[in-house]
Amino acid sequence: MPNARTHDAITFMLAAPAAAAAYAATGHAAAAVIVGVSFLFGGLMFGPDLDTVSRQYSRWGVLRFLWFPYRSFFSHRSRFSHGLILGALLRVFYFAGVLTLLAFVVAYLYASYTGGRLPRLNDISTVWQPIGRFVHSYLGGSEFYLLAFVGLWLGAASHTFTDLAGSFIKTGKVAKFL
Repeated sequence: MPNARTHDAITFMLAAPAAAAAYAATGHAAAAVIVGVSFLFGGLMFGPDLDTVSRQYSRWGVLRFLWFPYRSFFSHRSRFSHGLILGALLRVFYFAGVLTLLAFVVAYLYASYTGGRLPRLNDISTVWQPIGRFVHSYLGGSEFYLLAFVGLWLGAASHTFTDLAGSFIKTGKVAKFL
């Protein structure tokens, strides 16, 4: 398998062509920027190797504890971490869920400490509403979410395709995590 330095180099090399393809497909520079930045984030920080102690995992610094349950639950190079279809989608849902849970726990602890009102389950949606309003007002709403996901998926897919190529070169077989 290629090492982390090789994966990073490939991510940097392919970010500009991904952004150019987004510009060619949409005709909007903002779309190219969203896909390019999401591609870099997807390849460098949000890729398939978050299921093990890796460079991607280490880059999260003090926040890497957020990925410990993910690492514990998924085995390395499974269809759920490295899979082209499920990998990025599961990481997006996992990360959104962890951030929501973390925000709820922080609000709960703060309310408990200060004697304020303890959060209720319907308060979870309230946490995400300002973010949604910002995205819809300033970033284009649904198009932003789609473009960001495409960039994340492409960044992670470049990692998976690199692993597939490495496996094929060594064994002559396509890896099972497609």
